[in-house]
Amino acid sequence: MPDQTTDPTCPLCNRPIPPDVPQSLHHLVPKLKGGKGGPTVLLHHICHKEIHATLSEAELARDYSTIAALQQHPRLAKFIAWIRKRPPAFTSRVPGHRRKR
Repeated sequence: MPDQTTDPTCPLCNRPIPPDVPQSLHHLVPKLKGGKGGPTVLLHHICHKEIHATLSEAELARDYSTIAALQQHPRLAKFIAWIRKRPPAFTSRVPGHRRKR
């Protein structure tokens, strides 16, 4: 039986997700692109926001429908390297969207 005292781990940044930190369920294939009912992963909310600030739903469905693919994206790889240096409870204080097109 698994130890229930261990926090879940964010598969994107590989840091634990403490219970008092915002978390999000990410559909690996966006719901609007056929992913409704498909596989999901539990992420830190900040990691989930960065995915959607970086990639469109079409890009996610077409090229980035796995954690490994997401980790290989240049901007996300840079974000992951940065966020791994922060404590698991770190949240962004920057309001709003940062999508750059």
